[in-house]
Amino acid sequence: MDTHAPRSGGNGASRVHELLSHAPLFRGLAPEDLARIAAGTREVRAARGEAIFHRGDPCEGFHVVAVGRVKLALVNPAGDEKVVEIVGPGMSFGEALMFAGRPYIVDAIALADSLLLHVNKATLFAEIDREPALARRMLASLSVRTHMLMKDLEAVSLHSATQRVIGYLARLDEETGSHRVTLPAQKALVASRLNLTPEYFSRILHDMAARGLVRIDARDIEILDPEGLRALGAASDA
Repeated sequence: MDTHAPRSGGNGASRVHELLSHAPLFRGLAPEDLARIAAGTREVRAARGEAIFHRGDPCEGFHVVAVGRVKLALVNPAGDEKVVEIVGPGMSFGEALMFAGRPYIVDAIALADSLLLHVNKATLFAEIDREPALARRMLASLSVRTHMLMKDLEAVSLHSATQRVIGYLARLDEETGSHRVTLPAQKALVASRLNLTPEYFSRILHDMAARGLVRIDARDIEILDPEGLRALGAASDA
């Protein structure tokens, strides 16, 4: 057995059922429907830095993050990494490849000690046959994700580095509902997610702080002047 493989385990079906019930994708499902999905779900535990899967591995279902954070990344033969997404609690990944019957196209690495739920493909497909509303919910989730990927492509192709950082902070701000946000991972990983070097990312943040637009405390960022931040984004072309 690969010593770097994630460890699966759990405290029984009741624990898995409880964890699944908190995932936005499954909220509102009838208890009996959720119980059938839980029966085909296993816990996966991964220590910080541990691989959950690698590019090319077969996709036999999808994952939901219960605790911790996971980075999805592309790695070239030289070892250079491009972070595609940082996935936190309640978020899921792998659905599109599961439906397509394709192997994984990224590496998934735990950024912290994490607990994930792996929902088996056959179990999910059987439940979709019973409850078409679940398919509509998953389609809606995948559509939102596709929209976000298109926004990311637009940002990388058409927006300046400063605009990308401002847009990312605005997205975190919307998710938290406050003007205090926490970067979901180390600045170097967030920089890769935004297609920036870590040095350039830090320089942009410190420039914003010097202008009195934000206050930075390690990974915690307080947005002091939302209007000024938007104005900087509108004026930025570099």
